[in-house]
Amino acid sequence: MNQVDAETERARKAGISLGGGPGRVRWTICAMLFAATSINYMDRQVIGLLKPTLQNSIGLTEVHYGYIVAAFQVAYAVGLVVAGRLVDRLGSRVGYSLFMGVWSLAGMAHALARSALGFGIARFFLGLGEAGNFPAAIKTVADWFPQSERSLATGIFNSGANVGAIIAPAIVPWITLRFGWRAAFLTTGAFGGLWIPWWLKNYRKPSEHSRLTRPELLHIYHEAGTQMEPHIRWLKLLTYRQTWAFSIAKFLTDPIWWFYLFWLPSFFDSRFHLGLSHLGLPLIIVYNVSAIGSIAGGWLPALFRSLLLDAANARMSAMLICAGLVLPIFTAGSLNSEWAAIALLSLAAAAHQGWSANLFTIASDMFPRSAVGTVVGIGGMAGAVGGVLFSVSAGKILQLTHSYVSLFGISASAYLISMAILHILAPGLKKVDFTT
Repeated sequence: MNQVDAETERARKAGISLGGGPGRVRWTICAMLFAATSINYMDRQVIGLLKPTLQNSIGLTEVHYGYIVAAFQVAYAVGLVVAGRLVDRLGSRVGYSLFMGVWSLAGMAHALARSALGFGIARFFLGLGEAGNFPAAIKTVADWFPQSERSLATGIFNSGANVGAIIAPAIVPWITLRFGWRAAFLTTGAFGGLWIPWWLKNYRKPSEHSRLTRPELLHIYHEAGTQMEPHIRWLKLLTYRQTWAFSIAKFLTDPIWWFYLFWLPSFFDSRFHLGLSHLGLPLIIVYNVSAIGSIAGGWLPALFRSLLLDAANARMSAMLICAGLVLPIFTAGSLNSEWAAIALLSLAAAAHQGWSANLFTIASDMFPRSAVGTVVGIGGMAGAVGGVLFSVSAGKILQLTHSYVSLFGISASAYLISMAILHILAPGLKKVDFTT
């Protein structure tokens, strides 16, 4: 039985409507993923915004801060070892709720910290919980969208990272100046408690969703393979070049986004002397532009497909454009104009998010749905390991040099290096064949 027939039969047994118009249920699912990713990035952004405040209140140093960020990323890497597999086994509905609950509680627990060690512990558990977001979201996209729509859906939900990073500088300084920094952690951490019941009430697999019509079900599965997909062991995935191509690209480029997220507030404060009350506008501009980049980057492959490029070349062409747009960021550390820095950082952040939307989609391009969550988890773990190395190094570099020049130089070159590695290890983004 092919996958379309199997899912249709499950839907019939569940009493789901198999008639009517094509429907838009899958985009409602995407909206919930967008909201979850917004909460995810809002929670992780708070520490960067409050870094200058914490330096004054608890004597936080650049090295301390580097280790606190690294604690998050170590836990994120550890969490991703199991997050992808856990989501593949439990399904997105239960798995996503579980991870959201853990990271929301950990976010609020920052309010209890009184030292660098306390923040490190809270960040560790935040990283464990947040590790589940992208494996669950990418698996959900693979379950709910045909291949032709996945990069757009990924770009849309991935833009939630920017929205979360916009909301945080809009509300955290206001809360901190009026109620203290502990209240900021409590407030942002509480948002996850609102999302979980919304998700549990409205999310089901396509074959079990009561509002899904047959035309939309057929649309979702019309590109599916003819056979039901196999269950692939975690270690076996490590024997494929495609897994390594995805993971190395994540290792090289994920740390750049972490750098923007955790160090931009400090960069603007140290370079242009912007205090907590003035940090909001530059960060809001950067992340608003990056949200546009996420959606536009996800849409670019569809544009290139309309120009008769095949799926793999369309994807790689979009990524090459994003990699090129990052290059000017190497000058950001030596600029004297605040607005020139904002412009370059906005362009680089937008290009990163367009790159990220397509890189995530590569996993579902090359692997079957049954393995997507695990592969994204492996790649995310590699990205987190890269982030740990970058964060520890950044803290020490800044402590010694008080300059961001070398860090922006690394940020400019990582994407083109990743493009070369993708081309070498996964030419044509060939789909993995588990039958051979």
